[in-house]
Amino acid sequence: MTTLDHKIDFAVVLSVTKANPNGDPLNGNRPRQNYDGYGEISDVALKRKIRNRLQDMGESIFVQSNDRRSDSYSSLRERADANAELAKILKSKTSSSDEFARIACREWLDVRSFGQVFAFKADKGAGVSVGVRGPVSIHTATSIDPIDITSMQITKSVNSEPGAARGSDTMGMKHRVDSGVYVFYGSINTQLAEKTGFTHQDAEKLKQALVTLFENDASSARPEGSMEVHTVYWWEHNSKLGQYSSAKVHRSLTIEKLVEEPKSFTDYKFTVQPLEGLKVESIHGK
Repeated sequence: MTTLDHKIDFAVVLSVTKANPNGDPLNGNRPRQNYDGYGEISDVALKRKIRNRLQDMGESIFVQSNDRRSDSYSSLRERADANAELAKILKSKTSSSDEFARIACREWLDVRSFGQVFAFKADKGAGVSVGVRGPVSIHTATSIDPIDITSMQITKSVNSEPGAARGSDTMGMKHRVDSGVYVFYGSINTQLAEKTGFTHQDAEKLKQALVTLFENDASSARPEGSMEVHTVYWWEHNSKLGQYSSAKVHRSLTIEKLVEEPKSFTDYKFTVQPLEGLKVESIHGK
């Protein structure tokens, strides 16, 4: 497999219908908003979904959520220790940071994509503190227009513990975005790809993960079909540095409102302004 030798930029258009795309735990789990009222989905949440999709595709993932673990390890340290080469480095008196990073990047796709900080205490050895910078960067997703958040009160009417008397109802709140269209952007840096060993094949896997981002992602906050990827725009430059800056490429995606108060994806028109010598691939969500 050959290391990626040309810069890639991408953009993803997605919609939310009666769902909470990314709750803020510091704000009662309400959908995230900026101070201007625009909805947001954090880059961390997007990377989590990408990791989940890559894991569904059979890829080896280092940072796995507990409810989707494909192995028996309950911590990152245990997962690292399970690799014989990494375990040997962790137990050695003089750890090799470069060698540790090389092995980790080879072993796990998310490490060579997004990077990772390995900070493990000494266990009869020197321990390790290694930072890997990944080539794939992703922006926070932001809604095209300000969002309206609907809140409803819910109750729990079942006893959690056995007892003779029925417990009083427990009150709670549930929040959702009735409708919203979000866009997020990203890039793949070739200099960092060379360091982590990120390949052309890895880029294709990332593209597929973006197209199918919300498959197998249903929950009470995000019912099946409430989150949808409509289009992934994928620009592949012809050089390591690219013909244009990522900012200029991302700005080439223009958005026009077709109605005064847009409510859905079809109420917008998306156009990619041509950049000389740079082609764009538009992949529609499944």
